[in-house]
Amino acid sequence: MKPSQTDQILAHLQSGCSITPLEALERFGCLRLGARILDLRNAGHCINSELVRDQHTGKRYARYSMGVKA
Repeated sequence: MKPSQTDQILAHLQSGCSITPLEALERFGCLRLGARILDLRNAGHCINSELVRDQHTGKRYARYSMGVKA
């Protein structure tokens, strides 16, 4: 049985990598990364978010990474 998107995203973050919505779509087929991040936060995981501005388009998006669990 294939792990859920939430489980895959958690494993990715726990490996020390960050993730953006576009990366989540490409890697895990996840269209709603913000909702999966909320699920993880509600489960007690400390996840940091950083707003990033694309240098070419000027559009802003979130980059998520794993924080230190309190």
